[in-house]
Amino acid sequence: MLHMRNETSKKTATAWLLATALVVGLPQLASAETVLRIGMTAADIPRTLGQPDQGFEGNRFTGLTMYDGLTMWDLSSADKASVMIPGLATEWKVDEADKKKWTFKLRPGVKFHDGSDFNADAVVWNVEKVLKQDAPHFDASQVGVTASRMPTLASARKIDDLTVELTTKEPDSFLPINLTNLFMASPAKWQAFYDKAEGADAKAKSQAAWAAFARDASGTGPWKMSKFTPRERLELVKNDGYWDKARVPKVDKMVLLPMPEANARTAALLSGQVDWVEAPAPDAVKEIKQRGFQLKANESPHVWPWQFSRIEGSPWNDIRVRKAANLCIDREGLKEGLLAGLMVPATGTFEAGHPWRGKPTFEIKYDLKAAQKLMQEAGYGPSKKLTVKTQTSASGSGQMQPLPMNEYLQQALAECYFDVQLDVIEWNTLFTNWRRGAKDPTANGANATNVTYAAMDPFFALVRFLQSSMAPPVSNNWGFINNPKFDELVTKARQTFDPAARDAALAELHAASVDDAAFLYVAHDVSPRAMSQKVKGFVQPKSWFVDFSPVTMAP
Repeated sequence: MLHMRNETSKKTATAWLLATALVVGLPQLASAETVLRIGMTAADIPRTLGQPDQGFEGNRFTGLTMYDGLTMWDLSSADKASVMIPGLATEWKVDEADKKKWTFKLRPGVKFHDGSDFNADAVVWNVEKVLKQDAPHFDASQVGVTASRMPTLASARKIDDLTVELTTKEPDSFLPINLTNLFMASPAKWQAFYDKAEGADAKAKSQAAWAAFARDASGTGPWKMSKFTPRERLELVKNDGYWDKARVPKVDKMVLLPMPEANARTAALLSGQVDWVEAPAPDAVKEIKQRGFQLKANESPHVWPWQFSRIEGSPWNDIRVRKAANLCIDREGLKEGLLAGLMVPATGTFEAGHPWRGKPTFEIKYDLKAAQKLMQEAGYGPSKKLTVKTQTSASGSGQMQPLPMNEYLQQALAECYFDVQLDVIEWNTLFTNWRRGAKDPTANGANATNVTYAAMDPFFALVRFLQSSMAPPVSNNWGFINNPKFDELVTKARQTFDPAARDAALAELHAASVDDAAFLYVAHDVSPRAMSQKVKGFVQPKSWFVDFSPVTMAP
């Protein structure tokens, strides 16, 4: 590992020189306005039309900035867990007589960026853009990143201008949390583009309207689109008319720049070309601090795993093999060596003290002898290795440092008689493949996938992976897990509307998943980001998302 570190340092130094040569060409911005420049891990600007791609990094940068949902996350504290709060809806309740129906009261006086009114018609329109296939504005390209995150939502109905009824396919206590992912785009702005669009038929005109909308978007969020150059930059300006006056941005402009390579991001920061970078190169942490830059980190509800295939013939169908892999990883060594302290070792999706942790009986830790013993019991050893293939990315939202981390796992698992092969693809392709599943040709024969996941709510943390009905193309049960116990506990939690009882059911589900070694649990992200001393007022929440509104830029 020491040799690897030295080689990595040499590569890092070389990359910095090359990256600096590239980033010096970034245009300098006028000093008359306050500007925050951010280097993202994404290889492209996340989609801007209302439902971003690029995973939750897309939500962070082009979702929660320009748009709002009916519900949203409180991102104001660095000490307390982020919780769901009212957004464009001020209150909601489930119908006691029919728990498939919810009533949402909407916030009065909210305007879209184009000046049109936000109301119940707009909510119905935004639900139908991803659920109603015969709607004129239905956009299949937005379905995958939206419908899979709220799989029980069936329809929306206007009651009056400020009241809407949402109906689910089954009783679902998770719905208000799921709705943090449905962003409200302006129907009036889209209609204006549609009326001017050219196309052979209504579907072609609709696609043209959405393409135009993406170039000149309109939401209700605290930031408005100013300038957009695909694959290069997105410029957002503050929305002075934002409905929450406390969250009107403090800087005039925010510039988002795709920088998928960690060393290039770091070089851009150190050379003064950007003010803020996501996930700096771990080898550069010492220099970043020595040169007076800020390093922000906080444990976030985000897990770095391998998700196992459970289809017929998968080597991971043997629980001894799954448990052996979990016992074969020295997570503290990964943390202190490769990642310069920028992770929290994972022993499940949730750690001790979390209400959904439960009481697993399988203790995930580093125990090489126990791991080797399990592998030998499964029929493997020094002369008979088990070949496994994992699909991963070179960068991307929440992927931390995917290549060096997977190479670390590759070496570690070799000691437990695994022969690990890595299939490295582009992040957005990996994310798309995640919804297609282990049976799809895009898996390239991989029997595990390395897609990080947010664990802020029950659906994202557990249900979409463990419930058999969430298998592709419905949601993210990539490996086609089919465990009747999991299904029973999911139903129990989803149909429990008392918070304490629901938490107890979720804790039981999580404990069962750990005992089954459902994933190879490796790390919890701490969302490291480095920034100039000029950046003031930023709160690093215990969340995968952040609020850019309070940030100021010192002279």
